[in-house]
Amino acid sequence: MPYPEDSRLDATDLQILRCVQENARITTKELAARVHLSTTPAFERLKRLEKEGYIRKYAAILDAEKLNRGFTVYCSVKLKQMTREVAKNFISVIRDIPQVAECYNVSGEYDYLMKIQAPDMKYYNEFIINVLGTIDSIGSILSTFVMDEIKNTHALNL
Repeated sequence: MPYPEDSRLDATDLQILRCVQENARITTKELAARVHLSTTPAFERLKRLEKEGYIRKYAAILDAEKLNRGFTVYCSVKLKQMTREVAKNFISVIRDIPQVAECYNVSGEYDYLMKIQAPDMKYYNEFIINVLGTIDSIGSILSTFVMDEIKNTHALNL
């Protein structure tokens, strides 16, 4: 099922976004050839897409296993109470915890869902006790351990 398109983007813009999403280090010359433009118009379109915020940043995707961070845990957190001030403080603390790779405010039984990359179960257990355990506003935690990664993409389906 196709997604509705942003009317401000044409087919060439979408192709440029697909290309840089696949390889952020693509040269302007290679990009131009892939989208059937000359170098200058391809470069100008890329800069416009960056300026307009369609491209937020460029990043390298690292191998978590090779860097001893291959133990992935999704940690659901329920706060003791959900008020604006409690949520603001919780978010401020979580943003400063380097082990938290991602954090989302979610609906349902829990308030937040965090992705934690750790070396192993022992490290994660110590993280729960010594890091999350020091956050007074947390009421309960549910940990879901990833046994096998089936699909992991940072790419948007364009």
